[in-house]
Amino acid sequence: MRVLIAAGGTAGHINPALAIAGGIKQADPTAEIHFAGRRGGMEYGLVTGAGYPFHPIEIHGFQRKLNLQNVGRNLVAIYHLALSGPRTHAILREVAPDLVVGCGGYVSGPVVRAAAKKGIKTAIHEQNAFPGVTNKLLAPQVDLVLAASADAVEKLGAPQKTVVVGNPVRPALFAQNRADARAKLGVGEGQTVILSFGGSLGARRINEVTAELCAWEQTQTEFPGILHFHATGSRGVELFQTLATEKGFATGKNLVVQEYIENMPEMLAAADLVIARSGALTLAELEAMGRASILIPSPNVAENHQYYNALELQKAGAALVLEEKALTGQSLIAAVVGLLQEPGKLGAMGRQAKTLAHPQSLAEITERLMALVK
Repeated sequence: MRVLIAAGGTAGHINPALAIAGGIKQADPTAEIHFAGRRGGMEYGLVTGAGYPFHPIEIHGFQRKLNLQNVGRNLVAIYHLALSGPRTHAILREVAPDLVVGCGGYVSGPVVRAAAKKGIKTAIHEQNAFPGVTNKLLAPQVDLVLAASADAVEKLGAPQKTVVVGNPVRPALFAQNRADARAKLGVGEGQTVILSFGGSLGARRINEVTAELCAWEQTQTEFPGILHFHATGSRGVELFQTLATEKGFATGKNLVVQEYIENMPEMLAAADLVIARSGALTLAELEAMGRASILIPSPNVAENHQYYNALELQKAGAALVLEEKALTGQSLIAAVVGLLQEPGKLGAMGRQAKTLAHPQSLAEITERLMALVK
């Protein structure tokens, strides 16, 4: 069996695609899996690093806000769109796939559409509660639609062939033991662990308000058992150091600050409360681990999908949503205080998050895709 997976743009598209590739390979070790994506995109490094053949195709989205810079970008987008047809057909001839799977990003559009027109079996996976434009256009044309959220089914426009399967998460999450993880990180008995991050690059606003939270933590006396781990992201290292000096707090036994979290499964296992963006994969991991969260959706994503993702957890009682447009250090502190003041609140929110999890997501996705080809 030969499979072509098209995905690009963000880790939220690419990591589920890689998980699906691994699931197919486990189900059929003889399967030959190829990827299509932008050579200049994040997908190139992640896919080639995982050892899969990579077929480059350039495709860019159009900028809706018109200014001189975006006019130039749109001209480039038109140029690549004109070339995408011949390039797509060349990739399909070269790979000769039995199945083509689109996992989001502009690049999946022409690849999946061309495969569907050729009569090749096709499927898409939508990671968000509010679907992206590409998947909404593809849904009526493909054989199978896999949705992470029930809220996405009607929005995708093809409910008769849409199955809710959740988002596949890394297997290492399910191998974690909470007591062992907390012991390894030096968490004392009765301590409350707060974990905060804004992504690998870092989110400036999250760093700014988290700095105010850290300053408050080191002066308040009501909750003496807080242990806070914060990841600044690569672009936030110097900023956070400056903020720490300005606000008069320092790292130490109750505050650990690092650029990037390499051991995320272990950190999630140890955490009581997570403060983060609300990308689809982050939420899938919070659900899988059953963790309470304060979610700060990124306002800089297509269709504001992070906000809609976060609302699902808030409606279930698993999270608090703080929109960035109204976010301040004081509002974040107030949210944390409100959660810590109510005994058992974080545990109850974590249990509600767990009810939204799809622990068999990858197995179900794999089974559906294999059945489609057979």
